[in-house]
Amino acid sequence: MKTISEEIWERKYRYDGLGDAPEDTCYEDTWKRIAGAAASKEKDSKFWEDEFYSILKNFRFLPAGRIIANAGTMREEVTMFNCYVMNSIEDSIEGIFDTVKDSALTQKQGGGVGFDFSTIRPKGSMIKGCESNASGPISFMQVLDSTCRTIMSAGQRRGAQMGVMRCDHPDIEEFITAKRNNDQLKMFNLSVGITDGFMQAVKDDADWDLVFKGKVHKTIKASELWDSIMSSTYDYAEPGFILIDKINKMNNLSYCEEICATNPCGEQPLPPFGACLLGSLNLTRFVNHPFTEKANVDFKELAKVTKVAVRLLDNVIDLSNYPLDQQRKEAEAKRRMGIGITGLADLFIFMQLRYGTNESADLAEKIMQTITYSAYEASVELGKEKGVFKKFDAKKYCQGAFIKSLPADLQKKIEENGLRNSHLTSVAPTGTISLFAENVSSGLEPVFAYMYTRKVRNTDENDVTEMRVTDYAFKTYSEFIHKPNLEVSELPEYFVSSSDIAPSEHIKIQASLQKYVDSSISKTINIPADYPFEDFKHVYIEAYEKGLKGCTTFRPSDYITGVLVKDEDKKKEEETVKPKTFVPRPQILEGTTYKIKTPLSTDALYITINDLVKENGTRRPYELFINTKNLQHFSWIVAMTRLISAVFRHDAAPIFLVQELKSIYDPNGGYFVDGGYVPSLAADIGRIIEKHLTKIGIIAETNKKTMSKPAKEAKKGAQQLNNDNFMFCPSCNEKALVSQENCLKCLSCNYSKCG
Repeated sequence: MKTISEEIWERKYRYDGLGDAPEDTCYEDTWKRIAGAAASKEKDSKFWEDEFYSILKNFRFLPAGRIIANAGTMREEVTMFNCYVMNSIEDSIEGIFDTVKDSALTQKQGGGVGFDFSTIRPKGSMIKGCESNASGPISFMQVLDSTCRTIMSAGQRRGAQMGVMRCDHPDIEEFITAKRNNDQLKMFNLSVGITDGFMQAVKDDADWDLVFKGKVHKTIKASELWDSIMSSTYDYAEPGFILIDKINKMNNLSYCEEICATNPCGEQPLPPFGACLLGSLNLTRFVNHPFTEKANVDFKELAKVTKVAVRLLDNVIDLSNYPLDQQRKEAEAKRRMGIGITGLADLFIFMQLRYGTNESADLAEKIMQTITYSAYEASVELGKEKGVFKKFDAKKYCQGAFIKSLPADLQKKIEENGLRNSHLTSVAPTGTISLFAENVSSGLEPVFAYMYTRKVRNTDENDVTEMRVTDYAFKTYSEFIHKPNLEVSELPEYFVSSSDIAPSEHIKIQASLQKYVDSSISKTINIPADYPFEDFKHVYIEAYEKGLKGCTTFRPSDYITGVLVKDEDKKKEEETVKPKTFVPRPQILEGTTYKIKTPLSTDALYITINDLVKENGTRRPYELFINTKNLQHFSWIVAMTRLISAVFRHDAAPIFLVQELKSIYDPNGGYFVDGGYVPSLAADIGRIIEKHLTKIGIIAETNKKTMSKPAKEAKKGAQQLNNDNFMFCPSCNEKALVSQENCLKCLSCNYSKCG
């Protein structure tokens, strides 16, 4: 049976061969393919091919997935860059749709994209020349979302987008809640661009102006906007938080560019048309004598591999295709790259350190310092050999806040000789490449589960193979103590998982790395479901004060999805959660009938929802009927009626049903209802059910933070489960969805929200 590493290689990275390019028959072929392609840009190509191969073999250096899949192949219309930020959106219909076209071309080649929507005039603004009101940024986000969804359906890689809006834009309040009742924004991650001025206004409880092009549209209390952001993030895990002033202050190129947005997972703040190559050092391969008193990190070898990795990625800049010519010019002018890490949590385990302790943070800091200093030294040498990046200005570059934090001798080298690359370090998501590298812990994240089952679909969709997956450190430890049937309960205390780590400990590790990262870090801080709201707000204040460039949290809640448990908790779950009881139908029920009129049919549909009224006056939906004169879809309507009614009878708060129905898209297109886009008739029925659930108090009003009593009662059993980090996957419906590295990923199947 294949290992998870072999499975990932076979499905995502193995090249089947085309034309003169031979197919990959083993990992070594893949490494040689990448090494040969990167070395083709060198004068002594044979020497550098061997050097590149030496850091790739045994998974010591892991280029990002686009490089592994495409370098050295005959694929002509693919990019090796994972990260892009699109152009600054011109506030005109022509400018907006130029951005739509450019983003489609970028996503077609496999690039994730970020947008700054702060340049689009607010909703309701007068449009001169046509005497009409502007529809605002959110409406155009829907267009980009649909474009991304269409591109995704045509290719193999899930599209990923980041939407950013400044905290002083007049539509920021709508932006914060944009995804709650809008299924046309599912392809976006959202982040608010937070300024230093706003944070000071929050502390001072001062007024805050919402401004567009110098005109104040509204004045609110900064603390109220802050609470709105925090409340939404607490309940819905969005929007994220990017400290845009901090990013620009620490940007090496602040003298020639302004950054307003990031790539989809947040580790790369980029200017318009910015692009960045990624790669990660697998830290598990740099530990000697793991699990013993002699355990140590080989910093000398880490520095050596980093320097070779810089050269490899620099060559890929010239090797890669670019979706847009502006992206090529931007990349060649600045030669950005983002070398980061993976396997940090496993390294801590090898060193017998608990994740989040002061000792672990100190070690993480020393590791990142070594990588960054080595990368800059390598780039200086490359600059002397091949030329510095085009936008280099010695005086201005060396005045940068991050550059001034480097050792004095290194600063002097940069000032005298220049360097090849404007930026060199970043900690990016490494979910798939970490699985490829024998399932090492992902990026800087703690381990989520030491053992779990992953389902793999074979050629036949109905043919599913279950694969047992174990964390690399767990597997290595079981071999070390010669116990192949080791149980999780037998592990030493330094084997901690995400649920054991306090939010402040997450921040401590991230802050220790950020000090030596010139770009940013993609990380999710996991928050327990019962974490107090006031304490939650302090997490973001602490992130700001500790010097992070962004902060993303995830707290499971009734508004998002159900709670999942690890394998070791399944037995307890079965004992704790009892099946829901069926409620017999009373003779008389009260109900409401709603009318749906669509362009899909000349006849209207009438949706009747009958409620069960409890003694205390609260209601729950019990059954649904659909009536229409049109018999074209009679069997479909009967099936919908029976299935939805069955759900109502077994679930007092069927909020998940609304989400499922509203996410159904008709390939022939949808229609507009009450000013909003409805992607299908099934979604319209979901909209009606949502309207009814809101009417009877099951779904709270949009801007309220608490659910109604019936909804709380319905979810009470799920909240009592031990582990809050695992959720239901929307793809395979298994108990294996986690929030990690600013993205939702399934441990059971290949689903990933971010690509």
